[in-house]
Amino acid sequence: MLNSIDTAAVIRDGGAVGRYPDQIHDAVGWWLGACMVVTTQISRLAVAHDGHPVSVRFAHKLCQGAINAQHYACNVRYLGDQPEPELLALATGPLEASAAWISTSPAADRDTVQIRLYAKDGKLLDETTGLAGIRDLIDRDRVPIPVNSRAKGTIEGWPSEATTEARP
Repeated sequence: MLNSIDTAAVIRDGGAVGRYPDQIHDAVGWWLGACMVVTTQISRLAVAHDGHPVSVRFAHKLCQGAINAQHYACNVRYLGDQPEPELLALATGPLEASAAWISTSPAADRDTVQIRLYAKDGKLLDETTGLAGIRDLIDRDRVPIPVNSRAKGTIEGWPSEATTEARP
């Protein structure tokens, strides 16, 4: 694995959290998106962030990972800069989707990035609902990739047209 992480320290508390870029880096977003789709076998994912530039990078990577997860062809709804409660209201309501929310806490020496992963019912993933499986895939360097181009998912804005290339 290129640029590995300490998964036990980073993948916890309902997702991933760590100092950027030493504990957590952009690829972790891609890994989490792909591994979440495969581990929880989801077909829809809503993604939002707090607007911080680092959060935006992680959100884009997470979206790309989610649409490139083996044969699942996940539909990602990219909501952009949205408060976490709004994301959850949309995900558990009209979108009927699992969710991921990315935030960054700026600090003088290193920013801290937090990625929170939610099941379709709006509850944070825990060790029994997918987090342990995600950590295991990353630990074993088994981050999923698409099996073919027809298996690739899509990214849609909210509420705009579907695309796999223009968004994140």
